[in-house]
Amino acid sequence: MTDAAYAPPDTPLNVIHADHAIVVVDKPAGLLSVPGRGEHLADCLIARVQQVYPDALLVHRLDRDTSGVMVFALTRHAQRDLGAQFEGRATKKAYRARLWGHLEPKEGRVDLPLIVDWPNRPLQHVDPVNGKPAQTDWKVLGHDPDGTTRVRLFPLTGRSHQLRVHMKEIGHPILGDPFYATGPARAFPRLMLHAESLRFNHPETGKGVTFTAPCPFR
Repeated sequence: MTDAAYAPPDTPLNVIHADHAIVVVDKPAGLLSVPGRGEHLADCLIARVQQVYPDALLVHRLDRDTSGVMVFALTRHAQRDLGAQFEGRATKKAYRARLWGHLEPKEGRVDLPLIVDWPNRPLQHVDPVNGKPAQTDWKVLGHDPDGTTRVRLFPLTGRSHQLRVHMKEIGHPILGDPFYATGPARAFPRLMLHAESLRFNHPETGKGVTFTAPCPFR
């Protein structure tokens, strides 16, 4: 999908939770997390959140084509606290995805370092020498008659496009991925990747909290 083809979904903001420190929302697929360059890329999730919560501050991002749970801070303290948790890998994230092919075994880990593919930005690729460490755990949820696989993915690091590149590298690209899938694996109405749950320590209470968003595809 090119920038010129950007057509964000006209759906109402889906707030999962809000209090004095944070707001958690369910991001729709096809919507940028933050604005891109140019007026045609101005519509984005943080802009929509700020229409309701003017003090909302960015903590992390999801790819445009990925749906699911995102948290925004409502104070500078909350932003710093949550940012440190993401940076220090203290958060726990789980994604649902559909993959091309029959993935076996039932669970495993991908451990492949990633770096931006500079001539082809924003694509990423594996680079054993210069790449930054990246690990993803997977668990198979089921195999479908069409030869695809339903999985839950657990990123242990937070590299750009990590799940998408890791699945492609083991021969099972995420269905509908406009960057990393090819042929029939690409011919799906959306990227079949959804941020299903996010766990972190609340920046005010310090207590662990978990927020979930139902997967919009089977």
